[in-house]
Amino acid sequence: MAVRERRRVLVRRYSLFERVVHWAVAITFVYLMLSGLALFWPPFFWFAHVLGGPALVRIVHPYVGIAFIVALLVMLGIWAKDMVLDRLDIEWLKAVPRYATGQEEGVPESGRFNAGQKLLFYTQIVAGILLLLSGIVLWFPMQFTAGLRQASFIIHDLMAIIAIGALIVHIYMGLFYIRGSLQGMVEGVVSRAWARAHHGRWYRQVEGTSAVITEEAHD
Repeated sequence: MAVRERRRVLVRRYSLFERVVHWAVAITFVYLMLSGLALFWPPFFWFAHVLGGPALVRIVHPYVGIAFIVALLVMLGIWAKDMVLDRLDIEWLKAVPRYATGQEEGVPESGRFNAGQKLLFYTQIVAGILLLLSGIVLWFPMQFTAGLRQASFIIHDLMAIIAIGALIVHIYMGLFYIRGSLQGMVEGVVSRAWARAHHGRWYRQVEGTSAVITEEAHD
């Protein structure tokens, strides 16, 4: 049987550095989520044993929190320009009901990130900073007043709930709603069809550049 050759066009979406930073944020956050649930919510205390024991979790949790914030701030630095909300993003947000039901007509094309991704990103940035500040109070409780400690407990729990909720939305959108997104964050590339369909404005910006890769695929 003859081997057929066809061209496969891919678009480079994320650099290796961007992917490493993203997964550093993801891995540290998952650890913080599991260890935090173990420390603060009794029904999830068994997570502590999975993570090495309650004593170890209490020691490691704040240090991983610092690593998470550092990675998050690096991510902010490399994506700051791409995360700026513009006029078309506002129009995109107005069309969210159509987008959520799969009706692409009338939904403005997105840049490298759509408005929903941008809002999710800044939600995590704000939640992360507040988690850090409240976490410092909980880490060194004797250095602060009782009122500040009580407020920090509330803020820490509330921000954790918001951050975990945002993560659930992020996972659902990336794995189930917009199929093909995970490939970009694992391999660094997406198909041209995916780029055109989900981030048309961004694709036109990179079209004709070295970001677009043509490969020979064999059947």
